[in-house]
Amino acid sequence: MPNRLVNETSPYLLQHADNPVDWRPWGPEAFEEARRRDVPVLLSVGYSSCHWCHVMAHESFEDAGTAAYLNEHFVAVKVDREERPDVDAVYMEAVQAATGQGGWPMTVFLTAEGEPFYFGTYFPPEPRHGMPSFRQVLEGVSAAWSGRRGEVTEVARKITRDLAEREVTRGGGGVPREEELARALLALTRDYDDRYAGFGAAPKFPPSMVVEFLLRHHARTGAEGALQMATDTCEAMARGGMYDQLGGGFARYSVDREWVVPHFEKMLYDNALLCRVYTHLWRATGSPLARRVAVETADFMVRELRTPEGGFASALDADSAESQGEAARVTEGAFYVWTPERLAEVLGPEDGRRAAALYGVTEAGTFEHGASVLQLPGAEADEGLRRRLFEARELRPRPARDDKVVAAWNGLAIAALAEAGACFDRPDLVEHATEAADLLVRVHLDSTARLSRTSRDGVSGANAGVLEDYADVAEGFLALAAVSGEGVWLDFAGLLLDMVIDRFSGEDGAFYDTAHDAERLIRRPQDPTDNATPSGWSAAAGALLSYAAQTGSTVHREAAEGALGIVRTLGPKVPRFLGWGLAVAEALLDGPREIAVVRGADDDPRGRELHRTALLSTAPGAVVAVGAPDGDEFPLLRGRGLVEGAAAAYVCRGFVCRRPVTTVAALHGELSSRTD
Repeated sequence: MPNRLVNETSPYLLQHADNPVDWRPWGPEAFEEARRRDVPVLLSVGYSSCHWCHVMAHESFEDAGTAAYLNEHFVAVKVDREERPDVDAVYMEAVQAATGQGGWPMTVFLTAEGEPFYFGTYFPPEPRHGMPSFRQVLEGVSAAWSGRRGEVTEVARKITRDLAEREVTRGGGGVPREEELARALLALTRDYDDRYAGFGAAPKFPPSMVVEFLLRHHARTGAEGALQMATDTCEAMARGGMYDQLGGGFARYSVDREWVVPHFEKMLYDNALLCRVYTHLWRATGSPLARRVAVETADFMVRELRTPEGGFASALDADSAESQGEAARVTEGAFYVWTPERLAEVLGPEDGRRAAALYGVTEAGTFEHGASVLQLPGAEADEGLRRRLFEARELRPRPARDDKVVAAWNGLAIAALAEAGACFDRPDLVEHATEAADLLVRVHLDSTARLSRTSRDGVSGANAGVLEDYADVAEGFLALAAVSGEGVWLDFAGLLLDMVIDRFSGEDGAFYDTAHDAERLIRRPQDPTDNATPSGWSAAAGALLSYAAQTGSTVHREAAEGALGIVRTLGPKVPRFLGWGLAVAEALLDGPREIAVVRGADDDPRGRELHRTALLSTAPGAVVAVGAPDGDEFPLLRGRGLVEGAAAAYVCRGFVCRRPVTTVAALHGELSSRTD
């Protein structure tokens, strides 16, 4: 019999709607029920493409005996972390503070006031590797609740007080300077893996925001070491198992230092960020590998994540069936891995051997049960072999797709597709970016400029947007405006950024992750550090700075500069977790440059060439406006006309404007000059 999740829209929650556990969605009703029954709340947080979330669900939440005990002694609440990043962030902070680590599934026991008192992540069905079984945990918590209530309550109150007293360090000393960015680069150099590229040890996550900082730092200063780290890291990721050598797109992370075996789920946010990074790497170096990976990743997003409404789904699962049929075993990575025998079945013996050598498929295997993850360690791919293997793989059972549309991640995808479309002369990608932007305006944005966090099947979800939603959607709209020349996207970005200033700002340039009028949790979440995506704080700083450059708004520029104070403080200390803030700081130190391209008509060839040259500029954070003389689509066009009847480009930087230029060579020269 379905539980109370049956009417939810989140695919993750719906996966649990048939559990014997009497799950409830997050909300006041669940806590009222806990208060009425005088029992604790079990909060379980996960997401649909999380492998270990599926494992724990199968082992424990689908078990009738475990469910019966849980239902009798607890009120069970299930949360999709992608729908409620605020709930996830608050309780993950508590888990990490108490245990020194975190992850999903996240398991937290709460009082009826929402105060946490016991924490964990995955618990097995029986004691294993020093971990208690989930049933033992339930019994222990229930016994403590019944027999040591005063102690439990005091622990919960102390944890809540400690969380509430945590303060994010403010900048206080102004915007980052050259000195802080140089120190951040030096710290990254120390963390860099000279042998396998990337930063730190296993597991290795794609350092998208850090690579963007490195590319911008090189563009501004000419530091070859920054470019080398960016180039080598991107090549290592693209040639390793984290990149899908047949279908394009990236998995979540590499479990090993060498980039061989991935954790197989494919997330929209990773692929959007990496598509943009590889586009920018190509723009800086002309690398054919970077171009191929950027285009293939864009095509992957369109082919496999695009929804019928024009948005982009959140993720593809890590797990899938090993073969067709209801009885087939579901395992992690089954859709992606190969053996020499499977290659030979598809390609024949000779081509099978060639493919095995090309893609690093061995008899021993690089993954589990003798299977290998495809890599491309040497030469470039053989397109014929790749196509035949891709077509054969399409016949396998596919990983499940979480088809909810998350506003923030769609904003990242819009920016990536718009820029890739412009750089690689792919107007279809720009069109897909525009369709996703249309969906966000039609479905996610209400008449008061408030964003919904998610939608599904073209219907807006009930959860309010958080800071990253407003900031990343504004970033996407700003990129789309620059590429398309449609000023309406600049206007929509302005509406969102006004909301950021009005509803999310704190003292001394700080930002909170939730709005002033959002649901009150035990702590108002606030985090300036990047995780898998840019922090809402840094994303807001970047979008505010770009909008200010496009419009001349002092209010927005001052808000951006205030937000960057934290980068001056933390950037040199933890640059791997402030990558996007450091990238925005590079844009600030460079100006950013403002480029207005005035053209006589939409089909003016010189105007198109100047516009493309502007978009191909590596100047950090440069903003581009294009349109008719003295046009009203963009403020940068006002009062600017053709030069002797010809299309012209106007470049300003640091509140100083240069003379207009009319040739691609002259514009390239203006945009290539570096800061002193």
